[in-house]
Amino acid sequence: MKKYNIIVNGTAYAVEVEEVGASTTAAPGAAPTAAPAPSAAPAPAAAAAPAAPAAAPAPASAPSAGAKTVECPMPGTILDIKVKPGDTVAVGQVLLILEAMKMENEITSPSAGIIDSIMVNRGASANAGDILLSIK
Repeated sequence: MKKYNIIVNGTAYAVEVEEVGASTTAAPGAAPTAAPAPSAAPAPAAAAAPAAPAAAPAPASAPSAGAKTVECPMPGTILDIKVKPGDTVAVGQVLLILEAMKMENEITSPSAGIIDSIMVNRGASANAGDILLSIK
């Protein structure tokens, strides 16, 4: 069995992987030589993992009372934000670009108004139903 440390979204997991179909004589000889390599691999990943959350902090500000929210229609990644708080937008104006299933989707304004707050950053992952921004 090989043991790996994997970091997913800042949470470390210890994983054991068993090679299926390997001969019993090869596995014990290979395990001691392979064990140090996985230990060395997670160290750079652990060093890189703290940089990822710091690079994309969500500007979490709650929408003000009476503001309309624009929700994410499907899971994806925010590629570009075309507006900033205080911008005036018209119905159908592109607010941001969402990459989902290898396609770029334009998220447009459902109503005219002024951008109240933006709850996501470029490069952030968004799930269906997440609030992306609000319009007054």
